[in-house]
Amino acid sequence: MSTSTAPHRIVFANEKGGTGKSTTAVHVAVALAYQGARVAAIDLDSRQRTLHRYLENRNETERRRSITLPTPRFAVFGGESMAALDALTQDMAKDADFLIFDTPGRDDPYARHVATEADTLVTPLNDSFVDFDLIGQVDAETFKVRRLSFYAELIWEARKKRAMATITEKRREMDWVVVRNRTQHTEARNMKRLDAALTELSKRVGFRIAGGLSERVIYRELFPSGLTLLDKGHLGELGTSHLVARQELRSLVAALGLPLPGGREPELALGRIG
Repeated sequence: MSTSTAPHRIVFANEKGGTGKSTTAVHVAVALAYQGARVAAIDLDSRQRTLHRYLENRNETERRRSITLPTPRFAVFGGESMAALDALTQDMAKDADFLIFDTPGRDDPYARHVATEADTLVTPLNDSFVDFDLIGQVDAETFKVRRLSFYAELIWEARKKRAMATITEKRREMDWVVVRNRTQHTEARNMKRLDAALTELSKRVGFRIAGGLSERVIYRELFPSGLTLLDKGHLGELGTSHLVARQELRSLVAALGLPLPGGREPELALGRIG
C-alpha cells in the first residue's frame, strides 16, 4: 500500500465480554506486523485497556531482553467526543497499512461508530446461544432464527450504506466475519444447533464464518510478557497444544483475507510465520 492510501480498518467488536476479542486482536495485529505490514492499533476500552496493556508488556519485554519484536503502534482512546476519536484515528492512520480497533465488551457509542466504518468487522463469539443472542434470537423449541438482534440490524444497515458508498465514494465494501472461539468445550448436539443457526443467519445478514482460537491456558500465560504464539524464537520449547494453537491462528488470519502490502496473498505470507 502507498502512503496516500487510507489504511484498511479492522474492528474487533462484540458487546459481550469474555469472547477472546482482545486476544484475537493482538494476535492478528502482530501477525500482520510479522508479514511486513505497518500496523496501528487503538484500544477503545479505557477501563480495562487489555490490548494496550498487552502491547505495553510486549515493549517492556523487548527492553528487558534487548530483542526486537514486530509490534504495532498503539494508543488508548480516553476522549469524550466523536471528534476526539476521529482526530486520534486520523493521527494513528498516518503511514499505516492497517488500523485495528479493539472495542469494549459492552454497548458503547464509540464502538458502534468504528464498527460502522470498518473495512473488516470481526465479531468473536463463544460457541453458545448466550453469545449468539448478540446477533440473532432463536426459537426455544426449534432453534430456528426468529429475528435479528439490534446489533446485527445496525451492521446490516451500515453495510447497505457502505455498498452504496463503494460506487459514489470508491470505498471498500464491509466484510463482516463472525469468528467462533472456544469450540472444543461445546457439546455435540449444541454445536450442531449452533452450526445451523449461524449458517441460516449468515445467509440472511451476509457475514462469513471463520474458525477462531480455542481456549488454552497459553493465551493467559503470554499476557504478562506481551509475547504471542508467533514469537517462537522467544517462547522456549513448545508443546503440541501450542503448535496446534499457532496453526489455528495462522488459519484465522488467512481466513480473514486481508489485503497485504504489495498485493501478497495472506496464505503465502503466513507460510513464513512460525
